[in-house]
Amino acid sequence: MASRRNVKYTRLADDIDDQDYKYNGGDHIRGKGYDPRFDYTPKCFDRVPWKSILLAMFLLSLGSFLLFLSIFILTGHMGGEQSQAYGLFALGIITFLPGFYETRIAYYSWRGAAGYRFASIPAY
Repeated sequence: MASRRNVKYTRLADDIDDQDYKYNGGDHIRGKGYDPRFDYTPKCFDRVPWKSILLAMFLLSLGSFLLFLSIFILTGHMGGEQSQAYGLFALGIITFLPGFYETRIAYYSWRGAAGYRFASIPAY
């Protein structure tokens, strides 16, 4: 493959505007004027992903149910073998953790806590 060795490159002009902005306690300040680039808030941050929240709540409740069943089998309050209890325990953990995680994000987003948005939850 032939290469171009005689290509002449020129330096691009420096972008002075981006160097003037400073981050100051949550506000972007420039020496002169106002820059609207930092105020962009898309509408997708405000949309609530109801299907994802319902799925997370279902996973949370199913995981809790499976964990309770495994604990009842392990303690002898229900009939069953220990291998069944360990299997239910593993399935309970697998379903409980993602359900709890996304339900927590949805709850804190609903409450308006800093750093939590509905956009963090994937929409299905």
